[in-house]
Amino acid sequence: MLRIHFADNRQEPVWLADERFTIGQDARNHLVLNEAEVSPFHAEIRQDHGLYYLTDCGTRSGTFVNGERIGARYQLRSDDRVRIGTLELLLVDPAKVKPKAAPTARWFLQVIKGEHEGQKFHVTGSMTFGRSVKCELCFSDLELSRRHAEFFLKDDVLEIKDLASANGVFVNQQKVGTAVLAPGDQVRMASVTLLVIGPKVEVRQAADEDATQFVRVIDLPKPVAAPRPASQPAVANPLRAAAPAHEAPAVAASSEDRTGRLVLIGGIVLAVLGVAAVVAKFVL
Repeated sequence: MLRIHFADNRQEPVWLADERFTIGQDARNHLVLNEAEVSPFHAEIRQDHGLYYLTDCGTRSGTFVNGERIGARYQLRSDDRVRIGTLELLLVDPAKVKPKAAPTARWFLQVIKGEHEGQKFHVTGSMTFGRSVKCELCFSDLELSRRHAEFFLKDDVLEIKDLASANGVFVNQQKVGTAVLAPGDQVRMASVTLLVIGPKVEVRQAADEDATQFVRVIDLPKPVAAPRPASQPAVANPLRAAAPAHEAPAVAASSEDRTGRLVLIGGIVLAVLGVAAVVAKFVL
């Protein structure tokens, strides 16, 4: 179901509950508009199978929807703007209107020293700081100027400006005229010190070249096989003792001894045979 809202909020919203809804100056209308350019029976809205149709009742000043003059049975939709005379009406379908989420508070000023210590102030738009009761942040310290400084919050950037104060504005012990504030900054004005509380900003840290880096075994490069060296002649182990020089001809020496023994035995055998022959000669 559609609902009529007044752009200037002069009246409460009106539901289009009846099948025929009339608009005009006459008191018998569902919506009475006391405007000079509005006719007694200016326009009507009819429901037909859940749809809404607006018809101008032949008026001289006309009826306009979204800036265009309409005639009969103009189908209305949510968010259409209807102008009758100088009055603008907005058609709203509450079922399609999404509630606006309340903005999340992001910037605060907390008193960490001085009057109102511990109190936290939500920063919105422009806020003045000083002794004047007209300041959004009012402190009674006599060392403060009436309008000592002003905080500006725009596009989520918080700034402070010294309004020609007598004792100045100090941000992190440095006197400033204007300064962009960051979370953690401390702002001192006279005896009052404020801590800036704001959204945290993620800072990507640069890679530490000296940091230990861990690599999975699967990610390690495959080892490259080392080239095999060309074959080289074997080199004698210097720690092995060299064989004595006389050991090599040992086989030859042994062979000569055996031959000598055979010759000697043969000589003995011949000598014995010779002796035996002589003895036999004498015996015969």
